[in-house]
Amino acid sequence: MTDHEIRFFADDAAVRRVGEGLLARTLPKAEWTHEAHLAACLWLLTERPDIDVERDLPAIISGYNEAVGGVNDATQGYHHTITLTYVAAIRGVLAAIPSGLPLAGKVNALLAAPEGRRDWPLTLYSRDRLFSAQARLGYLPPDLAS
Repeated sequence: MTDHEIRFFADDAAVRRVGEGLLARTLPKAEWTHEAHLAACLWLLTERPDIDVERDLPAIISGYNEAVGGVNDATQGYHHTITLTYVAAIRGVLAAIPSGLPLAGKVNALLAAPEGRRDWPLTLYSRDRLFSAQARLGYLPPDLAS
């Protein structure tokens, strides 16, 4: 597994800035980090009930990627299996942490949890399966025991 220093969020405004920037397609590409992906998803789940995350997030992320010059295809850009795997994990973490935590506290708890790690999906998926074109373009269930 890989080790990366976690970039925690200083306050709720920083989390909202990422989420709103994703939706508006104005977040600078360099700020679209692993932590930003998870923060934006948690923000959508907690503060945007008008958005059906499982249904709408693929188009939101794909549109953002294209707006900042990225490509969504079988080898790069939006990854459906990773996205849906993290959405389910974020829902689980949210259910386990105190609901009264501020938004940044929830995001930071997620980032500090095992499910917040960059390599966490590899505890559920073999590398070949997770990084296959099929997993990028559609959802594949895990192939490793959890």
